[in-house]
Amino acid sequence: MLRCVDDHCYDSRIHFSFDRVRGVTVLRKSAVEASMTAIAPEKSGSRAVADVRPPSMVERMTLILDAFDGPPTRLSLEEVAKRTNLPRSTAHRILDQLAKLDWLEHTSLGYGVGRRALGLGGGDNGHGQVRQAAAEHLHELHLRTGMVIHLAVLDGPDEVILDKLGGRFATALPSRVGGRIPAHQTPAGRAMLAFLDPEIVDGLLSDRLDNPVTARGWTLATLHQDLNRIRQRHGLSIDRTSDHPRWFAAAAVAVRGHDGQLASVSACPETGNSTLERAVPLLVEVGRRISRAL
Repeated sequence: MLRCVDDHCYDSRIHFSFDRVRGVTVLRKSAVEASMTAIAPEKSGSRAVADVRPPSMVERMTLILDAFDGPPTRLSLEEVAKRTNLPRSTAHRILDQLAKLDWLEHTSLGYGVGRRALGLGGGDNGHGQVRQAAAEHLHELHLRTGMVIHLAVLDGPDEVILDKLGGRFATALPSRVGGRIPAHQTPAGRAMLAFLDPEIVDGLLSDRLDNPVTARGWTLATLHQDLNRIRQRHGLSIDRTSDHPRWFAAAAVAVRGHDGQLASVSACPETGNSTLERAVPLLVEVGRRISRAL
């Protein structure tokens, strides 16, 4: 005979209770009987016996981290609380703890993914520091130009995208956060390559440029000509539709951190190239601000 008292039901063989966690009913049994076959919950009238308990601290932390869609995401406290269905005070307390431990970062633009989450324990090669220094300036540049803005770093012969900001047009561009692009193919990549000695550029790219498939129309000679022009423009790289074999038209400036790490900021217009000239002074100023922040 099955007997129920409050939230617990007993018979001669099985002891179990029911928890409702985030709308899912879970049968919990004692450790001794854990291998026995679970039985369906008894109902009192039309209402199931339930023990409503809040999620654990680990579950709440996971809810908050899952609220961030990716590295570019910036959320306010209110947005985090809404996405997680947690009380505002609870969300604020956990956000503060996660930020102190570098799982999240907190800037004037809100909360974002931190260096621990990006770098599996902090091994992100300083990328988190670059993103933090650039975040506010990238948003300002996007708002003032309406263009798609990229933040990237140089990793060997590749450009690695750290952030991408933009409206609907951003989805039409073949770039993504975390993606790698051969550095010689983009104005942002060439802006960073221009900071390197020619011998280093040759070592990084000679194999790629000897292969017509990976060269995509570039040779070492044409690449060095373009890098010289970028140096003469103090690190500004502009790629218009008809200028070069290209990835997409954009203007870019290089940024160098105190540790020598190379990064770049680029702006890509939705239509036409005349708007690139309008963005250049703003782009150069943003590059200077990020350099100072680093």
